[in-house]
Amino acid sequence: MTIEGAQQATAVARRIRLGMVGGGQGAFIGGVHRMAARLDDRYELVAGALSSDAARAAASAAELHIEADRGYADYAVMAQAEAAREDGIDVVAIVTPNHLHAPIASAFLASGIDVICDKPLTTTLAQAMSLVKQVRDSGRLFALTHNYSGYPMVRQAREMIAAGELGEIRVVQTEYPQDWLSTDLESTGQKQASWRVDPAIAGAGGSLGDIGTHAEHLARFMTQLELKAVSADITTFVPGRRLDDNAHVLLRYTNGARGMLWSSQVAPGNENGLHVRIYGTKAGLEFRQEHPNELWFTPLGQRPQRITRGGPGSGSAAAYATRIPPGHPEGYLEGFAQLYRDVAEQLQARREGRAPDPLACTVPTVEDGARGVKFIEAVVESSKADGRWTDARLDL
Repeated sequence: MTIEGAQQATAVARRIRLGMVGGGQGAFIGGVHRMAARLDDRYELVAGALSSDAARAAASAAELHIEADRGYADYAVMAQAEAAREDGIDVVAIVTPNHLHAPIASAFLASGIDVICDKPLTTTLAQAMSLVKQVRDSGRLFALTHNYSGYPMVRQAREMIAAGELGEIRVVQTEYPQDWLSTDLESTGQKQASWRVDPAIAGAGGSLGDIGTHAEHLARFMTQLELKAVSADITTFVPGRRLDDNAHVLLRYTNGARGMLWSSQVAPGNENGLHVRIYGTKAGLEFRQEHPNELWFTPLGQRPQRITRGGPGSGSAAAYATRIPPGHPEGYLEGFAQLYRDVAEQLQARREGRAPDPLACTVPTVEDGARGVKFIEAVVESSKADGRWTDARLDL
């Protein structure tokens, strides 16, 4: 084997070197990202700024078997140091509260490092648009972890709609109810509740930003329709809460379709009830996140058909996102893992100088993130104007 061939084989064989910002002791989503990254054995966590507290950052790094000199207390120092190392990270995962996404992503992009970022992208549209420009100028990969877009049956729905099996889309109904903030949980000091209801950290949306953006993105991912305008009524039911805990939004799409979106964290009896129904001139589709391995398809005038992951009627997009045989459930972690696998394929393809598998190229982008932030701002503006129809389009 030539030296060049040996180098190429080594590049192909090694795992992707992953860094992480946030996700230290006491955090929730960081552990989810780490499990997802490990699931397909494509990544190796080698560095992290896991907390802004130096002692906690060091302790968190030690727990995760990160070498002491690569456990940082400052993300800016980490970006510069890792960029300077011959064995520096290939990509960073940002799993902090929302207000830190923009500055952290910017620092790593400026250092020439690809980014995987939790949603929503940023807390303001100005920050989002700045990141869009920086990503485009840098040529780096930027993936946004709207994890539900990694579900096999969500990709099955997208494939069927794109193939015209529903005909022209007319109606989009999407909702995401939860009940965990039905009381003043934040006043107890519960960490996950406290920052999600703080506008300085979460941004302008409460339930809207936390889960409403998932509902909006999932409908957009499946249909590939562009949102035109919104008419919204957002509410804070729990006294003293600083952000919304319930949102009702009417949707207008540029193709003429109409829709409704409901997000709520004060709906007793609901855990993670993400639910999408899409109706066209020829058929309808229904997907429930709590039953992620099935999709209901109803051609006009016929009985509903249950399509299962790996079963009759499922296609190439679902198969690509599937890991285990039909009848064995896949869900939340595998959805996250699929996005990490998609990113790995794109990074590997770039390293090998080839085009990535097209099925790996539906992972949400920085542009998707910017559209999500525009959605939040349009909904808040509409609600403040007593539901006035507000432009939700974003020129990218």
